Amino acid sequence: MGTIDTIWLREMKRFVRARSRIVGNLSMPFVWLVIMGFGLSSSFTLPGVPFSYLEFFAPGIIGMTLLFTSIFAGISVIWEKQFGFLKEILVAPASRTAIAVGKMAGSVTVAMINGLLLFAIALLMGALPLAGLSAAGVAAALVCMALISAFFVSVGLILASRLDNMEGFQMIMSFLVMPTFFLSGAFFPLATAPGWMQALAFVNPLRYGVDGLRGSLLGVAELPLVVDLAVLAGAAVAATLVAGYAFRKIRL
Repeated sequence: MGTIDTIWLREMKRFVRARSRIVGNLSMPFVWLVIMGFGLSSSFTLPGVPFSYLEFFAPGIIGMTLLFTSIFAGISVIWEKQFGFLKEILVAPASRTAIAVGKMAGSVTVAMINGLLLFAIALLMGALPLAGLSAAGVAAALVCMALISAFFVSVGLILASRLDNMEGFQMIMSFLVMPTFFLSGAFFPLATAPGWMQALAFVNPLRYGVDGLRGSLLGVAELPLVVDLAVLAGAAVAATLVAGYAFRKIRL
């Protein structure tokens, strides 16, 4: 527990001291929320959706923030590889599993902070109905956010444990991130999508995260909330176990 706490605290200090990370992580989702959300909300309505497009879009942007912040946590592992800091950690008399858990806990906390900041911004902008929120709904949304972060942080660490340069990591991330986001149902209801697209979306964990956020915050979702949470929890646990194994096998 001491190792986990130390690694987590280091990640928190890095986040607090690099204030530009907060602005950078929130700038693109904020622009998307303002331009796409407000712009398209005044242009059309979605069939069968009992709320505005802006309200439909806001949970998807929160999911986008968690996706980008979480999966790019792997960059810190590659940076530490290149500068030798990771070697110093791994040769210490501490469990590699504990080190991996500490890094994942720190990255999940950072992603949650960014997600909560965007959630607060969406409330202030009127993109989410404050009057319709309940304590149980907010609690369920927080669980969804934590599971989304845990899964994609683990994916980032898995890839970072196998790669040695930033360019290769960023290329793979660009290839994975955008299809994952667009097939999450953030932009449009997946029920109206072609059959092949719906099939791909069913194997996308972010789809269940976005649907769970909508169900928690808006009270309307395509799937029952318990199904969304169960799929997210299973994916997060599996990815965490694989990430821990991959981290233990890192060769320096």
